[in-house]
Amino acid sequence: MAYDATKMKDWQISEAAEVNMPTPNDWGEKLGLQRDEVIPMGRLCKLDFLKIIERLKDKPDGKYVEVTAITPTPLGEGKSTTSCGLIEGLGARGKNVGGALRQPSGGPTMNIKGTAAGGGNALLIPMTEFSMGLTGDINDLMNAHNLAMVALTARMQHERNYNDEQLERLTRMRRLDIDPSRVEMGWVLDFCAQSLRNIVIGLGGRMDGFTTQSRFGIAVGSECMAILSIVKDLADLRERLNNITVAFDKSGKPVTTGDLEVGGAMTAWMRNTINPTLMCTAEYQPCLVHAGPFANIAVGQSSIIADRVGLKLFDYHVTESGFGADIGFEKFWNVKCRYSGLKPHVSVLTTTIRALKMHGGGPKVVPGIPLPAEYGKENLKLLEKGMVNMVHHIGTIRKSGINPVVCINRFHTDTDAEVAMVKKAAEAAGARCAASTHWAKGGEGALELADAVIDACEKKTDFKFLYPLEMKLRDRVDLVTREVYGGDGVSWTPEGEEKLKMIEGDPKYNDYATMMVKTHLSLSHEPARKGVPKGWTLPIRDILVFSGAKFLCPMAGAISMMPGTASDPAFRRVDVDVKTGSVSGLF
Repeated sequence: MAYDATKMKDWQISEAAEVNMPTPNDWGEKLGLQRDEVIPMGRLCKLDFLKIIERLKDKPDGKYVEVTAITPTPLGEGKSTTSCGLIEGLGARGKNVGGALRQPSGGPTMNIKGTAAGGGNALLIPMTEFSMGLTGDINDLMNAHNLAMVALTARMQHERNYNDEQLERLTRMRRLDIDPSRVEMGWVLDFCAQSLRNIVIGLGGRMDGFTTQSRFGIAVGSECMAILSIVKDLADLRERLNNITVAFDKSGKPVTTGDLEVGGAMTAWMRNTINPTLMCTAEYQPCLVHAGPFANIAVGQSSIIADRVGLKLFDYHVTESGFGADIGFEKFWNVKCRYSGLKPHVSVLTTTIRALKMHGGGPKVVPGIPLPAEYGKENLKLLEKGMVNMVHHIGTIRKSGINPVVCINRFHTDTDAEVAMVKKAAEAAGARCAASTHWAKGGEGALELADAVIDACEKKTDFKFLYPLEMKLRDRVDLVTREVYGGDGVSWTPEGEEKLKMIEGDPKYNDYATMMVKTHLSLSHEPARKGVPKGWTLPIRDILVFSGAKFLCPMAGAISMMPGTASDPAFRRVDVDVKTGSVSGLF
């Protein structure tokens, strides 16, 4: 049953669909799970992934489908909506299908982007739980991350206050000689709080901490989230959390969470995060939720664990990558698939006609302000100019050897002529293309998309990485810039060059993955440059070292690890019915 999405808000559709939502016991029976594989948590449940993987280890994997997008407007182009719609469409075709989506951050949920629960009839339910903490994973990793900072700052204070003999006698700690100017970590908070980007901590007396500059990032950008995205089991989680570089000492040697003896306690905080949470679409197809968003500053992928479980449970498993194909898909391709060993069959490139018009030179799109009239009426000239962005992303997907399928996430203002023009361009670039109205009609509106994906899954793939691990970091960054972003090369600031030389001179970094940090609003590092910019170089100002995840994260342009809250944020419209406890206003 499809609800009238033009008259009902997303949270109202979710409430209506939740009436018949399967219980944890229902899911056990529906998915053929053993009793001890389901961990009930209120209306939801987690799945004991190790038990499921072990029991189904000899079962062949299902078809592996990734969802990405063109370079979006600031409003987003509906990747999560498309993921849910595709799952529903495959379900409407009678397929055994499920998916894996990322858990939303409180930052965009309470800001301008919303919850990433999908929308309309292509929606993940229950929406309130999904939007507001779910089963606690982000809160747990936030506590784990901040505990590392507590350990670091307390250690700095004690080393300042005590001599070597006192330090050993009173605290049973050896001196780490931490360089306060080379602290790699900051604190994290799961909101967009620009006033915390640069702070001073430890003001007061000698017992009030160590006075130093510090910072906050958004929680889902934490290395703890990066680790959760790629771990294989609890032992792997424990090892990686013990290897996080929190600072450097005065001789340039890394100071790790293991040196601070805090990795075990961090693992204790995150022990429950290892298992994915099971939710469902508004049409009751199962969907696992694990790991977090923000592919511009983080991994931005649903977890490897969730994908491994889904590929065993479902004949078609749909997984989501963050933002455009230059960011989310590139990390899925060269990092996540390398770590998991999984080879995808299809990548769905979510496309909207409004975004293509923007790339063709249309008026600026500003969240919270109604779209300019040009986006609500037919304009084939503007659309044609903007399709270079879509064609560029199709080319990126094809370089990986994965079959691309363009999904036109169709709005009611899109005309048949516009849809036909996009289809023609997509097919000429080597992709299948389908228009989909899943937002309005759910699975029935996504049948054309489902059929295109089913067909693409039967075709051979020739999956290959963009670069080998043996390639030096500077050459990898240059290759990604030229082959994925379309730039002319890379420039390094003196600070970035110094960090690069340190990394390339130390063999322990040789097998680290490259995790680019760049704006999602342009193929370049400048958000205002739309389409496919030409004649530019990518400036790298720093490299974050994630030694637990084994990621090196080159930072391009002026991007910040802490987004800001806009002037008209979503929290102004979120409220609770004090009689029923029902939350309204989420989108």
